[in-house]
Amino acid sequence: MKHRRVTSAPRLAVVAALIGLAASGAIASTAARGLEPERRGVPAAQEVDARAGLGAASTEPSPAASTKAPTKPAGCGLDAKLVPSCGLLWGVAPGAFTDLPASRALRNFEATTGRPADILHSYHRGDEVFPTADEIATVRQARKRILFANWKVAWGTTWSDVAAGGQDARIDRAAERFRAFPGKLFLALHHEPENDVRSGGGMTARDYAAMFRHTVERLRAKGVTNAVFVLAYMAYEPWCVQPWFEDLYPGDDVVDWIGMDPYLFARPGAYGYGDFAYLVNRTSNPSRWPGFYTWATREHGNKPLMVSEWGVYEHAADPAQKAWIYSTVRQQLPRFPAIKALVYFDSPNAPKGDTRPDSSEPALEEFRKLADSTTFSVTL
Repeated sequence: MKHRRVTSAPRLAVVAALIGLAASGAIASTAARGLEPERRGVPAAQEVDARAGLGAASTEPSPAASTKAPTKPAGCGLDAKLVPSCGLLWGVAPGAFTDLPASRALRNFEATTGRPADILHSYHRGDEVFPTADEIATVRQARKRILFANWKVAWGTTWSDVAAGGQDARIDRAAERFRAFPGKLFLALHHEPENDVRSGGGMTARDYAAMFRHTVERLRAKGVTNAVFVLAYMAYEPWCVQPWFEDLYPGDDVVDWIGMDPYLFARPGAYGYGDFAYLVNRTSNPSRWPGFYTWATREHGNKPLMVSEWGVYEHAADPAQKAWIYSTVRQQLPRFPAIKALVYFDSPNAPKGDTRPDSSEPALEEFRKLADSTTFSVTL
C-alpha cells in the first residue's frame, strides 16, 4: 500500500505504470494502493487463478527452505536486528485511511482481535516530522511495541538526487530524531519501489539502490544505531520478472530485513484469491518466477523476511471465504520458516475494499484464532 493515514499531507492520485514501459517521470503518490492487476496495468485475464491454475509446487517454498518450524515456546526474545529467536512478531498498520490517530486505532485493533501488537506500522514522506509524539507515546506504554516507519526520503525530488547528497540536510534532521527515539525501530526506505521505477529521470532501479545505500550510510555516519533497515518490496510478479528487478537490491550490508506487501481477494475465481502459500509465494510460471518467498530465500537466504503489509479484501456475498483464507495462515505458516513477522493492513476503505479482520463475524472468528496462536508470543 502507499501513504495511508488521512491526517498526513494531502494525497495525490497514483499513476499506474505499464509493465516494462517507462511512464510519467513524476514520483508515484503515496496515497492509494489498489491490489494487483488494476493498479499495475495488467488485465486480470492475464493472471492465473490461485486455485485453478497453480499447483502445489508453484506456491510452496523450495525443498531446501521448507523445513517445518517448531511450535514456539513462550519467552522468545529478539536479537540486535529485532529478529525473534523463535516464533514471529505480530504487527499492524491500524485504522488505515481513517482519521483516527495511530494510538487509538491500535487500541481498537487490539481490543477487537484479542492480542497486543508487537509492531506499529506508520507511513511518512519527505520532511514530515517523525516519529510523531503519538507514535512515541504508543511505543513507550507499559506494553512495549516496536515502531515500523516507512519513509519516502525522496519525496518531492528523485532517488538519484538523494544518492548524490541533495537531501543530506533532510536525512541529518531525521538522524537527530532517530537518535533521540526511545529504543529500536524498523525503518523502510521508499517501500514498494517497483511501482515507481522509470527508465530515466533519476528514478531507475539502480537509482533506488543508490538512494537506499546513501541514506543508510548517512544515517549511520550521523550516529543512528537504533534503526533496523527494511527493503519492502511490492512482491508483484509482473514487476519481479522485469530485467531491472535485481538492480533494486542495494546490498546485504545495508539491508537488515526483506519485506513483502501481498494482498488477497476473498472472491472465488478472481485474481488474487488463494491461501497463505499463494499470498507469499504466488507465481503463474515457476520456471519464469519461482514466487517471492522462494526467490528471497534463494538469493538472500541470510535475511529474515517480513510480510510487511498483508490483507484480505472482503467478499460480502460469501464471508466464509475471508474466514477460510485466515484459517490457512495458521495452518501454513510453518512451511515458511524464514518469515519472522506478519504486519496486517487494517482498513475499512482500502482501495479495493474492506481489509478489516472484523468485516464479518466468520472472518473475525478465524482471525482471532490466528492472533491467539502461541507462535506470536515474542518477548519484546
